[in-house]
Amino acid sequence: MKPLHIETPLFESRPLSIQAGRSVWLKLEALQPPGSFKIRGIGHACQEYVQRGAKRLISSSGGNAGIAVAYAGRHLSVPVLIVVPETTSDRAKALIRQEGAEVIVHGDSWQEANELAESAVGESDVLVHPFDDPLVWQGHSTLIDEVAGSDVKPGALVVSVGGGGLLCGLVEGMRRNGWSEVPVIAVETEGADSLAQSTRAGHRVELSAITSLAITLGAKKICQRAFDCTRDHPLHSVVVSDRAAVAACQRFLADHRVVVEPACGASLAAVYDGAPEMDDFESVLIVVCGGATTTLEQLEEWADGNV
Repeated sequence: MKPLHIETPLFESRPLSIQAGRSVWLKLEALQPPGSFKIRGIGHACQEYVQRGAKRLISSSGGNAGIAVAYAGRHLSVPVLIVVPETTSDRAKALIRQEGAEVIVHGDSWQEANELAESAVGESDVLVHPFDDPLVWQGHSTLIDEVAGSDVKPGALVVSVGGGGLLCGLVEGMRRNGWSEVPVIAVETEGADSLAQSTRAGHRVELSAITSLAITLGAKKICQRAFDCTRDHPLHSVVVSDRAAVAACQRFLADHRVVVEPACGASLAAVYDGAPEMDDFESVLIVVCGGATTTLEQLEEWADGNV
């Protein structure tokens, strides 16, 4: 079956390379049809579940995952129910409904929304977890296949981390392509930094609340496999401020004419602002994970002091 995601552009960014003093490559997942990398893993999982007989897809999401499940359901001709927390923007809800899915708003965070989604699963339904599912990781791993197939092998991979699904998939793809020695620079925003806190503590840490405006990084606890990746793959944890993430989104828009959300801006900020964790690498690849839920007007409001 043809995948639901597309092969996205890969190129060396001249503005970022000059700024960073090293070769900076971009994998533009913001150009996926639903607006983010999520369709890689979620599309693969949805296709597999429908092939196994699922009659309805249910998921929980702060935005991008829900849009991806709704997109997949429309293309697979099955109904979709997405439960979103109260923090989800009107734009995100509209984009999910635009794909024909039903939306229920519940809870203060993704965890509460997910609990309701789990309780709604009937006999012929399948719960599509937004990040903690081996099928989702398998789909995300195709990103590395595309990069490796282009004969590009960076010194390090820079990626934003929320629940950890993308991280799990990238590590899977790196192993498959003989990149086990290539480190991951995992970037989070302050207030959504469960990976960083877990790494320091030596065990998974659950945040008491998500206080970052990068709400799509807003899983209070990373999945177990993502935590395992911090131990069995070279990884450097970086935490940036919301303000730095928003500024990076604006700089990226000026440099490459693409609007991305603060969750994506986190990884861009690490490169724009020269995080010391990159000092040892002559080249890096940023996964420009995207995000369809942020507008230019929102970025301007945040930059004007609402951060």
